[in-house]
Amino acid sequence: MINNTTPLSAVQQYIEKNYKHNFIVNALDGACFWFGYSFISPVIILPLYLSHFTDNPILIGLIATINSTFFLLPQLFVANAIGRAPVKKFFPVTLGFFLERVPIFLLVPSALLFATNNPTMALISFFFLYMWHALGAGFVIVGWQDMIAKIIPVDRRGRFFGITNFLGNGSGILGAIAVPFVLDRTEFPNGFVMAFAAASVLIFLSWVFLAQSREPAVPSSKPRVSQLEYFRSLPSIVRRDRNFLRYIIFTVINAVGMMANGFIVVYAAQRWNLPDSEAGAFVVAMQIGQALSNLFLGPIADKFGHKINLEVGALLNAVSFGLVVIAPDPLWFFPVFFLRGTILACSMISGISIVMEFSDPEDRPTYIGMANTIPGIASSIAPMIGGALAGAAGYNWLFILSGTIAALALVFLRTSVVDPRKIHRPEPIPAAAGDPAPPLQ
Repeated sequence: MINNTTPLSAVQQYIEKNYKHNFIVNALDGACFWFGYSFISPVIILPLYLSHFTDNPILIGLIATINSTFFLLPQLFVANAIGRAPVKKFFPVTLGFFLERVPIFLLVPSALLFATNNPTMALISFFFLYMWHALGAGFVIVGWQDMIAKIIPVDRRGRFFGITNFLGNGSGILGAIAVPFVLDRTEFPNGFVMAFAAASVLIFLSWVFLAQSREPAVPSSKPRVSQLEYFRSLPSIVRRDRNFLRYIIFTVINAVGMMANGFIVVYAAQRWNLPDSEAGAFVVAMQIGQALSNLFLGPIADKFGHKINLEVGALLNAVSFGLVVIAPDPLWFFPVFFLRGTILACSMISGISIVMEFSDPEDRPTYIGMANTIPGIASSIAPMIGGALAGAAGYNWLFILSGTIAALALVFLRTSVVDPRKIHRPEPIPAAAGDPAPPLQ
């Protein structure tokens, strides 16, 4: 462990020495994870699965609500503990296995046991497992982001996320091709069982790679405070950092603009009476869009900052909903989902990375937690409002409203938020003085 007398240079040397190893194992972790997630896409595959049990748009909208609420809201509650932890790896690796990954494995027996004979139990078990997974991911994601920020230097994070996501989405194209092929040739629920099983294997493999990360242990110099004191200190951050406050406002507006995301595939399937195999084929377009975008967005972010990618994502969000509204046939949904893939790439590369640049390492978990939890409130409510709007006024009005709000998010981001890299470039590790060589963690 690095103690309070360890020189900064020793920590930096350790990180540089293990940079290639950490880049490789974490890129493989991300590649396997996103490859596996292509089999359980919450935008396409999971809504299709639920559509076999219900046509209620509010219930289908629960997927997006759970994805936001249970994933985003817990983050600020664990940021205090993560900020003081000398090793961040414990959270995504040790806790993450049980909290985030085990429920994905259990989707397979859930579908096998209940999908055919007990639709009500199938719905209940699915929502229970998906809540468990999303909540677990919310508890560990801040630790993972803080670990990545610690072991991947700031000027190489865009490249890291770009290559990682390219590998995951590139291989995910194979999964996206396989899913409609399997769904077309198997009776329900066998195709979904096979998709869930493939996701389980790949997501477990990603955990194996993640566990190989090498992270130096660096004790925090921040004093220990109670959770109540910690929450009382949060308003002072946004009062002091007005640019970060404006960024949070953008994320809230952007989250509301995403409220129709989970309804696109259901709308297309219902409007043109598409079978699961044809609707599932939209995953291919989304994976290709995300994979190709990653090749360009990562280097762009490293050179010009992450704000430009977020602006592109907000613009394409508005454009894609406009295309949904005017689409004369289902073929238009292939470019729609291509754009949705690009939007996701913008979020995965720059939505994650830009927050790391607003603060110093000591405050980074708090900034990450605030940037995720606060818009998480909007993200949790928006899909439910979207489902109610779709039920009352129709899907077209939902898409029009979402596209309009996305355009407003773009205008606000462009005119009100300054790229934090132009204001503040955080040091990779807090300074200290002493031991020459940190041990492997």
